[in-house]
Amino acid sequence: MDSITQAVLGASVQGALLGRWQGRKALLYGAMLGTLPDMDVVLDYGDAVADMTYHRGFSHSLLVLSVFSVLLAWAVRRFRPHLQYSGMRLWFCIWLVLTTHVLLDAFTTYGTQLFWPLTTPPVAISSIFIIDPVYSLPLLLAVMAGLITGLKKRTGLRLQYAALAFSGLYLASTLAGKQMADHRLAQALDNAGIQSQATFTSPTPFNTVLWRVVAVDGDDYYEGLVSWFDRQPVQLERLPRHASAAQPLLQDSPQHQRLRWFTGDLLRYDLIDDQWVVTDLRLGMTGYHPFRFALATVGPNGQDAELVEFAELWPAPSAELRALTSLRRRALDEHYPISLASLAEPLTLPPTLP
Repeated sequence: MDSITQAVLGASVQGALLGRWQGRKALLYGAMLGTLPDMDVVLDYGDAVADMTYHRGFSHSLLVLSVFSVLLAWAVRRFRPHLQYSGMRLWFCIWLVLTTHVLLDAFTTYGTQLFWPLTTPPVAISSIFIIDPVYSLPLLLAVMAGLITGLKKRTGLRLQYAALAFSGLYLASTLAGKQMADHRLAQALDNAGIQSQATFTSPTPFNTVLWRVVAVDGDDYYEGLVSWFDRQPVQLERLPRHASAAQPLLQDSPQHQRLRWFTGDLLRYDLIDDQWVVTDLRLGMTGYHPFRFALATVGPNGQDAELVEFAELWPAPSAELRALTSLRRRALDEHYPISLASLAEPLTLPPTLP
């Protein structure tokens, strides 16, 4: 989730557990601790693919954070003792602030390596957008109220409990939206007779009413939108993926193998300006995918490819406000037209490639 959400979540958790003794300081300590796992963004892992796929790695590991919480609790207890509450309560608060951060991240689409250093794929439940006002605003308001009124009175504490309960219930409710989108997509694939290799569903920006659905089928993928208010089957648009043309040329690319592992092979391949650009289909939507990487340069005959040693992030168009407005209208009206194909990146292929 975004940094503000993680800060107010950490602040509210620590305020609820230690605010009775620490007062307003609990909110400040919790906000700082709640953003700590994301400090790995300052690390340079070598290239753009590594920066993307190693983010939310060791710093988001439940094992690492559990050990770190014990060490931090011991250090606080040793050098800044507070005898009015137990060391166990202090440890539990630190552990909960850290683990709620990474568990919330796991509900987003990006991918969180909860079990690092195991090589299991990242966890991406993909039931909430990285910025969701319905989840974040109650926590923000509770923290602001706590800073104003203090936490040593019951009102300030109760606001933290209420905000955490509301946001937690809302997060749980997003799983119902995920199930709805998965079910509607499965129905649409059955009706169309499509045997997909992989499927993916995620909420569109800032809401859990309208969902984006994706199904991969060889060299094509199908994409559509489904809302809680829809009464008709999902309308899927067929879009090119060109995996069979690109993957043989990229089979020796470590960046490509890393991306396939990180994304569950939900990738699209575009030949743009004689470069194979690999797109993470999970994040954004057609026309506005933020994570794209040029991994190889193609020769004049269209077959020879020179792999890129250090991948860079390929420029992506920024989402326009009118596109967000269109999504809002589509969420409420299943007949409101949105053409995903018209948003797609123009693709050029040499005549020798399929």
